[in-house]
Amino acid sequence: MVDTLDPASRSIRMSKIRAKDTRPELRVRRLAHRLGYRYRLHLSSLPGSPDLVFGPRRKVIFVHGCFWHRHTDPDCKLVRLPKSRLDFWLPKLEANKERDDRNAFELRKLGWDVLVIWECQTRNDDTMERLITQFLDHES
Repeated sequence: MVDTLDPASRSIRMSKIRAKDTRPELRVRRLAHRLGYRYRLHLSSLPGSPDLVFGPRRKVIFVHGCFWHRHTDPDCKLVRLPKSRLDFWLPKLEANKERDDRNAFELRKLGWDVLVIWECQTRNDDTMERLITQFLDHES
Protein backbone atom coordinates (compact mmCIF):
# COMPACT_ATOMS: atom_id res chain seq x y z
CA MET A 1 0.00 0.00 0.00
CA VAL A 2 1.17 3.51 -0.77
CA ASP A 3 1.58 6.17 1.93
CA THR A 4 -1.38 8.57 1.98
CA LEU A 5 0.90 11.56 2.65
CA ASP A 6 3.61 13.01 0.49
CA PRO A 7 7.16 12.77 1.94
CA ALA A 8 7.24 16.38 3.17
CA SER A 9 3.89 16.06 4.99
CA ARG A 10 4.94 12.72 6.50
CA SER A 11 8.20 14.29 7.70
CA ILE A 12 6.32 17.15 9.38
CA ARG A 13 3.93 14.74 11.08
CA MET A 14 6.73 12.45 12.31
CA SER A 15 8.77 15.40 13.62
CA LYS A 16 5.93 16.20 16.04
CA ILE A 17 6.31 12.86 17.86
CA ARG A 18 8.14 13.43 21.11
CA ALA A 19 10.46 11.17 23.07
CA LYS A 20 10.07 13.00 26.40
CA ASP A 21 7.21 14.80 28.11
CA THR A 22 4.55 12.91 26.18
CA ARG A 23 0.95 13.11 27.34
CA PRO A 24 1.01 9.59 28.88
CA GLU A 25 4.31 10.34 30.65
CA LEU A 26 2.98 13.61 32.06
CA ARG A 27 -0.12 11.80 33.37
CA VAL A 28 2.07 9.25 35.18
CA ARG A 29 4.31 11.99 36.59
CA ARG A 30 1.39 14.04 37.88
CA LEU A 31 -0.22 11.02 39.52
CA ALA A 32 3.04 9.83 41.14
CA HIS A 33 3.65 13.33 42.50
CA ARG A 34 0.06 13.62 43.76
CA LEU A 35 0.54 10.29 45.58
CA GLY A 36 3.54 11.78 47.37
CA TYR A 37 6.36 10.07 45.46
CA ARG A 38 9.36 12.12 44.41
CA TYR A 39 11.50 11.19 41.45
CA ARG A 40 14.10 12.32 38.96
CA LEU A 41 13.48 12.46 35.22
CA HIS A 42 15.31 10.74 32.37
CA LEU A 43 18.50 9.84 34.25
CA SER A 44 20.92 9.35 31.35
CA SER A 45 23.43 7.51 33.54
CA LEU A 46 21.04 4.55 33.67
CA PRO A 47 20.38 2.19 30.74
CA GLY A 48 17.49 3.49 28.64
CA SER A 49 17.24 6.83 30.54
CA PRO A 50 14.12 5.78 32.48
CA ASP A 51 11.22 8.24 32.46
CA LEU A 52 10.92 8.32 36.27
CA VAL A 53 13.74 7.32 38.64
CA PHE A 54 13.06 6.72 42.33
CA GLY A 55 16.69 6.64 43.50
CA PRO A 56 16.47 5.70 47.19
CA ARG A 57 14.01 2.90 46.33
CA ARG A 58 16.17 1.73 43.37
CA LYS A 59 13.09 1.62 41.16
CA VAL A 60 12.39 3.06 37.72
CA ILE A 61 9.31 3.51 35.59
CA PHE A 62 9.21 3.60 31.81
CA VAL A 63 6.10 5.00 30.11
CA HIS A 64 5.88 3.29 26.74
CA GLY A 65 3.71 4.16 23.77
CA CYS A 66 1.82 1.07 22.68
CA PHE A 67 2.63 1.55 18.98
CA TRP A 68 6.31 2.47 19.28
CA HIS A 69 7.21 -0.18 21.86
CA ARG A 70 5.02 -3.02 20.57
CA HIS A 71 2.59 -3.62 23.43
CA THR A 72 1.65 -7.30 23.30
CA ASP A 73 -1.63 -7.17 25.24
CA PRO A 74 -4.34 -8.51 22.89
CA ASP A 75 -6.87 -6.09 24.44
CA CYS A 76 -4.78 -3.02 23.58
CA LYS A 77 -6.48 -0.97 20.87
CA LEU A 78 -3.48 1.33 20.33
CA VAL A 79 -1.02 -1.18 18.93
CA ARG A 80 -1.23 -1.83 15.22
CA LEU A 81 1.00 -2.22 12.23
CA PRO A 82 1.40 0.60 9.74
CA LYS A 83 -0.36 0.14 6.43
CA SER A 84 2.63 1.13 4.32
CA ARG A 85 6.39 0.55 4.22
CA LEU A 86 6.29 -2.59 6.35
CA ASP A 87 9.84 -3.39 5.20
CA PHE A 88 10.93 -0.25 7.09
CA TRP A 89 8.56 -0.34 10.07
CA LEU A 90 8.74 -3.97 11.17
CA PRO A 91 12.51 -4.04 11.78
CA LYS A 92 12.39 -0.59 13.41
CA LEU A 93 9.60 -1.49 15.83
CA GLU A 94 11.16 -4.88 16.64
CA ALA A 95 14.49 -3.16 17.33
CA ASN A 96 12.68 -0.81 19.75
CA LYS A 97 11.26 -3.80 21.62
CA GLU A 98 14.63 -5.56 21.74
CA ARG A 99 16.29 -2.38 23.03
CA ASP A 100 13.61 -2.03 25.74
CA ASP A 101 14.18 -5.64 26.84
CA ARG A 102 17.96 -5.14 26.88
CA ASN A 103 17.66 -1.93 28.94
CA ALA A 104 15.35 -3.60 31.48
CA PHE A 105 17.74 -6.56 31.75
CA GLU A 106 20.73 -4.24 32.31
CA LEU A 107 18.84 -2.24 34.95
CA ARG A 108 17.88 -5.41 36.82
CA LYS A 109 21.51 -6.56 36.67
CA LEU A 110 22.45 -3.27 38.32
CA GLY A 111 19.92 -3.90 41.11
CA TRP A 112 17.05 -1.73 39.90
CA ASP A 113 13.39 -2.79 39.78
CA VAL A 114 11.63 -1.89 36.54
CA LEU A 115 7.98 -1.10 35.83
CA VAL A 116 6.60 -0.40 32.38
CA ILE A 117 3.37 1.55 32.21
CA TRP A 118 1.78 1.35 28.77
CA GLU A 119 0.07 4.26 27.07
CA CYS A 120 -3.29 2.45 27.15
CA GLN A 121 -2.98 2.03 30.95
CA THR A 122 -2.58 5.79 31.45
CA ARG A 123 -6.18 6.35 30.41
CA ASN A 124 -7.45 5.00 33.74
CA ASP A 125 -6.25 6.76 36.92
CA ASP A 126 -7.35 3.89 39.17
CA THR A 127 -5.30 1.39 37.17
CA MET A 128 -2.27 3.67 37.19
CA GLU A 129 -2.56 4.39 40.91
CA ARG A 130 -2.73 0.68 41.70
CA LEU A 131 0.28 -0.09 39.47
CA ILE A 132 2.40 2.72 40.90
CA THR A 133 1.62 2.15 44.57
CA GLN A 134 2.05 -1.63 44.38
CA PHE A 135 5.36 -1.20 42.58
CA LEU A 136 6.81 1.57 44.75
CA ASP A 137 5.54 0.35 48.14
CA HIS A 138 6.57 -3.27 47.62
CA GLU A 139 9.98 -4.12 49.07
CA SER A 140 12.13 -6.08 46.65
